Amino acid sequence: MALSLMAGGLAATASHSSRAADPSTTAPAAVPFSKASPGTALPTGWKNLPVVSGKKFTTYTVVADGERNVIEANAVDSASALMAKGDGVDLNETPSVTWRWKVDKAIPGADNRVSDKEDSPARLVFFFDGDKSSLPFGDRAAMTLAKAGGEDLPYATLMYIWSNDAAPGAVIQNPHTDRVQMLVVAGGDASLGKWQTFSRNIVADYERIYKEKPGKLLGYGIFTDSDNTHASAHAWYGDVRFGGVAK
Repeated sequence: MALSLMAGGLAATASHSSRAADPSTTAPAAVPFSKASPGTALPTGWKNLPVVSGKKFTTYTVVADGERNVIEANAVDSASALMAKGDGVDLNETPSVTWRWKVDKAIPGADNRVSDKEDSPARLVFFFDGDKSSLPFGDRAAMTLAKAGGEDLPYATLMYIWSNDAAPGAVIQNPHTDRVQMLVVAGGDASLGKWQTFSRNIVADYERIYKEKPGKLLGYGIFTDSDNTHASAHAWYGDVRFGGVAK
């Protein structure tokens, strides 16, 4: 799983926003899912961004769950993420994130440690800026090539994921790059079909995994994919709240 197009889409949006001198032309902040109207329109401030060119898009829809609106994610041999810019999120002030999700079922054969099985029904994704000149040559070369192609890869990516069989607390490196690290927070049959609430200190997790302080948060979002296993995945997501309580 590569993240170049997803990150590039966010970078392009951020670049356009930063050029806007008139505050009225600045892209609006991401609307919480619970405040969005049910239907096919995406909440303001969120974009459904591809992961790899040519892949099908996962469908993200605002639906009612009792008295609260949430995002329903449906992936059928697809991979895309619903992402928002990190503008306005100061991890020094609000280092924690709280969210909830509900996974319908596991993806048969999915294994985040294996490249052709690297799928998950539920993930929370965070892109970070950083000093790319400090990275090993291979990483710098990959980022330079991506940028030459019009894409701007993040310095580092941290994900919280649902896993078929990896134990909560396990850290899994993306099979293609060590600049994408996945922290397992849930999984297994016992966690299926019910809402789960999580609260994590992003700064502490980043420092523990990457052995340095995080840079600016470039973007964040939710990600349900099933493209590598050519299967399907179905999940629901509540609001992503920084320094708050999940709703």
